[in-house]
Amino acid sequence: MILENKLHITDQIELAKAEEKLSKQKAKQLFDSGDMQMVEVGTFAGLAYIHAYLFGEIYAFAGKIREVNIAKGDFRFAPLMYLEASLKHIDAMPQGTFEQIIEKYVEMNVAHPFREGNGRATRIWLDLILKKKIRQMVDWNRVDKEQYLSAMQRSPVKDLEIKHLLKHALTDQINDRVLFMKGIDVSYFYEGYSQFKTEEL
Repeated sequence: MILENKLHITDQIELAKAEEKLSKQKAKQLFDSGDMQMVEVGTFAGLAYIHAYLFGEIYAFAGKIREVNIAKGDFRFAPLMYLEASLKHIDAMPQGTFEQIIEKYVEMNVAHPFREGNGRATRIWLDLILKKKIRQMVDWNRVDKEQYLSAMQRSPVKDLEIKHLLKHALTDQINDRVLFMKGIDVSYFYEGYSQFKTEEL
């Protein structure tokens, strides 16, 4: 099923290509324009801002809470009836230490508040919390795709693996533009998007 989109694209491959290109351009703009300073750190409102910023030109639902139940493989994300309560709970979670920040990130992943584009928006959101609270961020180039995906899959039950993986990839180069752009490329690669290099768009 092809997601209804503002570009009126009806071919899945074309839509994936357009989505990658446009949203990577927006991710680059988010950094270069300074608009990232507008993001409310560690809240759903902040995540919704990032999501709308990245995907607003493509989807009408960008930045809006999904209206359907969704699953990935065997895993069902937070049911619609509990989603708003879940997001309020996540907003209230502490975020003072690395461990607390990752716990919050895991919970937001389980909530999966949007119809599409959750992982890509939430990884930017995670880095903003890490930057503000512990003056570090993840160097995603140092996080293997398969290890990351399997650790995230297991994280709702046991989050030690994802904490270990991300802790070993932390950097204090939090304002490094090149690192940010490469991080966006890796983040998209996790989701199967690798046609364009953010830096070149």
